[in-house]
Amino acid sequence: MSFTGFATPWWFLLLFAVAAVAACYVVMQRVLRKRVLRFANLPMLEKVAPKRQGWWRHVPPVFLLVAFLLLTVALAGPTAEQKVPRNRATVMLVIDTSLSMKATDVRPSRLEAAQVAAKSFADGLTPGINLGLISFAGSATVLVAPTTDRGAVTQSIDGLKLAQATATGDALVAALASIDSFGKVVGGADGPPPARVVLMTDGKETVGTRRAFDAAEDAKKAGIPISTISFGTEDGVVEIEGRRQEVPVDDDSMKEIAKLSGGEFFKAASAEELRRVYDTLGEQIGYEKKQADASRPWVVLGTLIGLAALAAALLLGQRLP
Repeated sequence: MSFTGFATPWWFLLLFAVAAVAACYVVMQRVLRKRVLRFANLPMLEKVAPKRQGWWRHVPPVFLLVAFLLLTVALAGPTAEQKVPRNRATVMLVIDTSLSMKATDVRPSRLEAAQVAAKSFADGLTPGINLGLISFAGSATVLVAPTTDRGAVTQSIDGLKLAQATATGDALVAALASIDSFGKVVGGADGPPPARVVLMTDGKETVGTRRAFDAAEDAKKAGIPISTISFGTEDGVVEIEGRRQEVPVDDDSMKEIAKLSGGEFFKAASAEELRRVYDTLGEQIGYEKKQADASRPWVVLGTLIGLAALAAALLLGQRLP
């Protein structure tokens, strides 16, 4: 029950009325007591007058006053910081499909674990998020433009194929271009929706027409943070054309990309860690904190106590307070 902010605090003026009712009740109790003391023959009064109730006779009016207090707070419109689903945002999911992603240091393989986690991420996003998908190896391919159709994204994730090289910078450029194009279409009077890039990769950039760090700086200027996920371990090994090749993750590059763009860096060395990272991103991206109405608990409690006051009055005094 929030008591930190109020939308219409002038309703608290009703508290003066509540205080006046309480004062009138106290005065009336004293007046009634004085009337009783006017009888000269008190022993006779005790015989003919009904037995006087104890302190519990005050329970119904006290309950009623408390109900009035709670309902007054509800009318004042208490607000609280609450997590609410975003109604508009754009996210580009960028997944590395270079040959290093077939390493089995993450079971069953880096790519297969990434596919499972990415599909869960896509399915878990709130309906107001437009999600797009880019895969990259030696070049970047926009598989799905930003859309609320999660089926199209998950189907494309299932179809990811491995290829040679790692063009991280080109993938980020393609993501920023997709966000810009989509923003121009759906922007309207409020401007383009807020956007973010989620980059998941396991290795260093090896090719490309634009460096990843330069693309990250472009993202910073555009106000589009890049959340980077460094996926895999230092012990990753793959076999390429019959030759065994070590493919350790490149945490440093991912940290720098996130830093330059104003985003966050995440490390995932297992399928379970990757799932947790995506869950965290889903919470950050899909929801935002806003001051929302918090009057319902006050209304409910005030109503319940008001009903309790009426019930107590009927049970104890056979009349309404």
